[in-house]
Amino acid sequence: MSRRRTTVLIILGILLAGWLFCLPKDLFKGTPYATVVADRNGELLGARIADDGQWRFPPCDTVPSRYAAALIQFEDRYFRWHPGVNPAALARAVWSNLKAGHVVSGGSTITMQVIRLSRGKERTLWQKMVEAILATRLEFRCSKREILALYASYAPFGGNVVGIEAAAWRYFGRPASELSWAESATLAVLPNAPSTIHPGKGRDQLLEKRNRLLERLHKRGYFDASTLEGALAEPLPDEPYPLPNLARHYVERQPHGERSQSSIDIHLQRQVEAATTRWSDELTLGGAADLAAVILDIRSGEIIAYVGNASPLRKRNGSEVDIATAPRSTGSILKPFLYCAALQEGVILPRTLIRDTPVNLNGFTPQNFDLQFHGAVPAAEALARSLNVPAVHLLRAYGAPRFLELLRQAGLSTLTRSASDYGLSLILGGSEGTLMDITQAYANMVRQYQGLETDSPFKDKIAIWYTFEALKEVNRPDEIDWKLIQSVRRVAWKTGTSYGYRDAWAVGVTPDYAVGVWCGNADGHGVAGMTGAKTAGPVLFDLLNLLPPSADWFQEPMEGGVFLDVCTASGMLRSQDCPDYESIRLPEKAAESDVCPYHKDGVFRLPPAMEWYYKTWHPEYQVHPVADQAQLEFLYPEPGSILALPRQLDGSTPGAVFEAVHRNPNATLYWHLDQNYLGETRFIHQMRLNPEPGRHTVTIVDGEGNTASVGFTIAERLP
Repeated sequence: MSRRRTTVLIILGILLAGWLFCLPKDLFKGTPYATVVADRNGELLGARIADDGQWRFPPCDTVPSRYAAALIQFEDRYFRWHPGVNPAALARAVWSNLKAGHVVSGGSTITMQVIRLSRGKERTLWQKMVEAILATRLEFRCSKREILALYASYAPFGGNVVGIEAAAWRYFGRPASELSWAESATLAVLPNAPSTIHPGKGRDQLLEKRNRLLERLHKRGYFDASTLEGALAEPLPDEPYPLPNLARHYVERQPHGERSQSSIDIHLQRQVEAATTRWSDELTLGGAADLAAVILDIRSGEIIAYVGNASPLRKRNGSEVDIATAPRSTGSILKPFLYCAALQEGVILPRTLIRDTPVNLNGFTPQNFDLQFHGAVPAAEALARSLNVPAVHLLRAYGAPRFLELLRQAGLSTLTRSASDYGLSLILGGSEGTLMDITQAYANMVRQYQGLETDSPFKDKIAIWYTFEALKEVNRPDEIDWKLIQSVRRVAWKTGTSYGYRDAWAVGVTPDYAVGVWCGNADGHGVAGMTGAKTAGPVLFDLLNLLPPSADWFQEPMEGGVFLDVCTASGMLRSQDCPDYESIRLPEKAAESDVCPYHKDGVFRLPPAMEWYYKTWHPEYQVHPVADQAQLEFLYPEPGSILALPRQLDGSTPGAVFEAVHRNPNATLYWHLDQNYLGETRFIHQMRLNPEPGRHTVTIVDGEGNTASVGFTIAERLP
């Protein structure tokens, strides 16, 4: 007896162990899911179909109450009480099948159907027995709520639609939580025969099943007679709806096959997409087919609107390119970073006069957009007007390697070459950046100013404030002076245009938002006359108008820094000869900045080359001889220039025109090339020279014995 009992116990133990371990830990392991992305409040932005071609959303933990009630009433009325198997339902199914002579009812519970969905086995009597055993084990492992969620996530709903969430969007165009009683009942009966009854066919049978279920729900007290009447009157859905496809490029970049919640505001996203599509369709008439825009919330640092490429329905090459993350030539959009960095390091003060004369730096000859020179321009004004030549002079003073490292610290991830490779063209579009990185870098400047946590290398609030003040003065595309109209939104903004008119940029910041816009063509071909100010600028302000206005503007910091006396004429630290000056709060390192060299005995005098151009733009400037100051200077070329002399069609080389200036407009200059006399000039001091390749020196001498020399190199001439 004891041996028999032991044997029985062993057998029972084996059966118990088999029962305990018969169920896989993950019932649906390896199942591919759709990529599902929601906005900041949980609303669906977009989805991408699963790898197996099914619209199967990642499983959810909850089931909408209406659908749960409808499902239980239709599939398994005793679901809340049975242990996974309902003996009465099985007996009833057997009797019905015997009477009919074929299978008309399976008697499966919802729990058993979950097991069948997970195993995918052929429906036989043996498999049903296995399902029954596994169902009891599932009931032991999971709560009724969890089992219901599993069914709702994996049940087939016709075609390639799997799961209640995908079905709700495909058939009704909204989340399952918002379905009516009629819609919930429709989806409750669909998995009963998904291959033969779905909204595309078998509509009479589907309607009959739905209505019977609605009447049963009414009898069970789930809703009143008036609700039943309205539910019965609701039509069945027609063709499946396309799923939402907002922020399509952003959705593409999210984790594949997962459900994620973004920081995007779906209501703002719809407005931004409508605006950018309208602008893109208009701009394409002028040749700019593509447009991207991003909006960041300053305080959170999050993306709240994202358009990788606008107007997706307008088919063209490059429409699928996510321009917001594509490296593009930066044009002038990086100039505010250089201005701010130079301020916080004491290289310049806010209105330091920066040289704006012809320049040739190892063959690099930058030009201002208007092809004119101004002699000397205050740094803030040069930034607001986006002058190229002063920016190059400033970068040379600050140091290209140091600026490159600063840009990398600011988050510009595309700067992979060396500083020597970029050279001074780094500040004029010789590098590439993405709209996302650059807009984020602007936003981080604001965050740093506001004392929020950030990795921005711009640490000095005073320097940042002066930068925003300069950018506030940038001419607007609507030509409105914000200072004259209080209701006009204030914004610190900058534009950029790359070489060949390939990229048009505009980035603007307020205390609350950062907005970035790019216009152009994804394939890189240029558009004649396209500029950041005329093309991207209007889009920027249109998007800003979609945002709540900021209550306050950037206030001047009242703490930190140092008060220093600054010459009002040169914008540099006051010397003892500067008659007019003001004491202003500046970054601490401003004390290391240069002292004004342009005042002598109270007279303001620029060097000859700067003076030559400066006096044209400043009629108030008085020309007075000043002792111990240079009387003559070369305008072109600069010392150390590398000149490439082109050949004409006939093979001749006309040479290059060298130009100089003298304070005395009547002076005569005597020219020498490598100590060989060339000739003289008066009034207009220009001479065409055609030296052989190699290093040379040109010297000019006036009648008073004053001299100036410039060394340069003639590049090897191409055959």
